[in-house]
Amino acid sequence: MELIGKNISFKYSSSKGYLLKDINVKFSNDKIFGLVGDSGSGKSTLCKILSAYIRNYEGNVTLDDNNLPKKDFCPVQLIYQHPEKVMNPKWKMIKILSESWNVDEDLLSEFGIQNSWMKRFPQELSGGELQRFSVLRALNPMTKFLIADEMTTMLDAITQVQILESVLKIVKDRKMGFLLVSHDMDLVSTICDDIIYLKDINNV
Repeated sequence: MELIGKNISFKYSSSKGYLLKDINVKFSNDKIFGLVGDSGSGKSTLCKILSAYIRNYEGNVTLDDNNLPKKDFCPVQLIYQHPEKVMNPKWKMIKILSESWNVDEDLLSEFGIQNSWMKRFPQELSGGELQRFSVLRALNPMTKFLIADEMTTMLDAITQVQILESVLKIVKDRKMGFLLVSHDMDLVSTICDDIIYLKDINNV
């Protein structure tokens, strides 16, 4: 399986210059990939393009030679750094999670999610607690490729390791693709088989 971005270019309507220019990337599911870049360099924007959150870009993104769907469930899922920004504040957590899929009790336990949290609204949970839900939402059985954009930033060091180990186990068991975006070079170097530096592929 391959997630491929060809000649990806993007600029905001308010900007004269490109943020991303003529980027070509290829990710397979037989390696764990890392993406590294400075703050504001366009890492998150590239992730949103690769997962179909941003569609007004130049170039093309395919998963196994197929364009990403515009309406149905996207097989490329993105875990945001700030989960509160992508959760409906009027929904309780049980609805937010089940909107994606019905997670079994064993997996809820593995990710440290307490039953009492299910009845709460997003604003009643901490950032780290919300991120656990965000990760599980993205691990829908239909997900083929997972992009984690600074997903462990909201977690303490011990929880970071626990969550990443659980995610990596699922990724390998399901033979999913995985791209880890992080400022933590020690983390990226430890986990990833191949590291891509955005400055080396961005032709701005």
